[in-house]
Amino acid sequence: MAFDGITTANIVQELNRELSGGRISKIAQPEKDELLLTVKGSNGQRRLLISAGASLPFLYLTEQNRPGPMTAPGFCMLLRKHIQGGRIIGITQPGLERIIRIRIEHLNELGDRCVRNLIVEIMGKHSNIIFTDEEDRIIDSIKHVSGMMSSVREVLPGRPYFIPRTQDKLDPLTASKEDFLSLISGKSMPVFKAIYNGFTGLSPLIAHEICFRAGIDGDVLANALAKEELLRLYAAFDGIVTAVKQGDFSPGIVYENGAPAKYCSLPLTMYRKEDTKSFPSVSLLLEHYYAQKNTVTRIRQKSADLRRVVQTVLERDVKKYDLQLRQIQDTQQRETCRIYGELLNTYGYGVPEGASSMKAVNYYNGEEVTIPLDPLLSPSENAKRYFEKYNKLKRTYEALSELTAKVEAQIKHLQSILASLDIALKEEDLIEIRQELEESGYIRKKSGGKKARVTSRPFHYISSDGFSIYVGKNNYQNEALTFRLATGNDWWFHAKGIPGSHVIVKTEGQELPDRTFEEAARLAAHYSAAKGQSKIEVDYTQKKNVKKPGGSMPGFVIYHTNYSMTIDSGIEGLTLAEG
Repeated sequence: MAFDGITTANIVQELNRELSGGRISKIAQPEKDELLLTVKGSNGQRRLLISAGASLPFLYLTEQNRPGPMTAPGFCMLLRKHIQGGRIIGITQPGLERIIRIRIEHLNELGDRCVRNLIVEIMGKHSNIIFTDEEDRIIDSIKHVSGMMSSVREVLPGRPYFIPRTQDKLDPLTASKEDFLSLISGKSMPVFKAIYNGFTGLSPLIAHEICFRAGIDGDVLANALAKEELLRLYAAFDGIVTAVKQGDFSPGIVYENGAPAKYCSLPLTMYRKEDTKSFPSVSLLLEHYYAQKNTVTRIRQKSADLRRVVQTVLERDVKKYDLQLRQIQDTQQRETCRIYGELLNTYGYGVPEGASSMKAVNYYNGEEVTIPLDPLLSPSENAKRYFEKYNKLKRTYEALSELTAKVEAQIKHLQSILASLDIALKEEDLIEIRQELEESGYIRKKSGGKKARVTSRPFHYISSDGFSIYVGKNNYQNEALTFRLATGNDWWFHAKGIPGSHVIVKTEGQELPDRTFEEAARLAAHYSAAKGQSKIEVDYTQKKNVKKPGGSMPGFVIYHTNYSMTIDSGIEGLTLAEG
């Protein structure tokens, strides 16, 4: 989800409320593209974190301190020289652009009052933090952009600052009804695309929301809309714009399958209320959203090596398994060879010398068969040849069946490890997965040093009826839950025939309500390789019915007495306990 013009308007409103009149007491540059300003004012101390990172630009208030390097970068030193101790006299946004201008009053070397501007541009890979004087001449920027890099605008010391206008877009805050109707009706593209391509600061998400409020399919061509539909679309557009003008914001995050997917500073009525979490401020929303996105990205990077090892071995085993299945298929004629041998021993006495075939009735099914013969061999010698071929194919089948079973078990084991990597949320969750790969011989154990301490714990949910539900994050935790934590009458859940977590419901000797059964099944579906599907079959049984075969892979169990239910993988509303 992009940091759009509406989010920018919301953050400007909050910054004016919290920072206006405050003095900048500290300036740090924690990362190459980041600034952290500490501001003291009537509201106490506030920290403003600004990122111009190409992949994750943002700006919000935070309680977290971010210490800078021992030697401050040049841009940070320049800002300290000019505006540290300066007073913030205004924070504005031009139109609905993704641009924030912070005006700062300070004393220069001669003691005269002057004004400087810190301009933050949240524009994806073109994001920047630009420092200008009162005439908007660039003093410096956190990123320099030369004419070789951009033909639209240079961002270099001494150059005039201006907002680049590379697209012919209208400002939604000043556009009239006629402007809107004329622009949309003249576009030969989907309605939602016509909206966000035609107006500054509107994202595809808010364009879809406008279409939803108007009761119009966003994928319909804009120039195909009837007049009545255009008027409904304008009414929805005007409602959005009016809310922004009045500062009537309601920041919220939309969750999909328990993970933050989209955010907006206005209510997104196209999503269910139960899928949306509201926040008291846009800064809290942005901090929460980007922290979770950073966590997922970091864990993906940390687990990349483990995932690569697992996928490499898995691909090799799948190829091996397919080859073995084809080889087993080739042994299916072994029973035919045995029957031909038996029929030759029974009826072969009447076969003339030099015959190339013999017809006989198969006494197992009463059907007549034609048995190919080697004319140079006697019937008994042909029978012997068929029995030899039968015994060879039988030995091959038995050997392949054993090998295939082992490879199939390895494939299921590797698939379960991939599912564990998908579940991992923290670096400590990867420790047990690495240990399992080492114990299984997939990766080499680290020589020397202490064994990493395991601090990861299973998920602990509380059902709506107050029952504790535990979810294993990996195969070791699955076994610990099933065979150490659970007792005989506790309930065990698992997605049917799919790699995933063992889910245990502690009954404490009580009967479980239907709602708890459903919630535990949802957790089993959610923490499985089928997560996201609308219908997932989940098996459940009491723990006493679950057994672990001797010598089987970690996390592998069998059960014969069970119930099943089909359910989706949504876990919204379930409470994750602290311990």
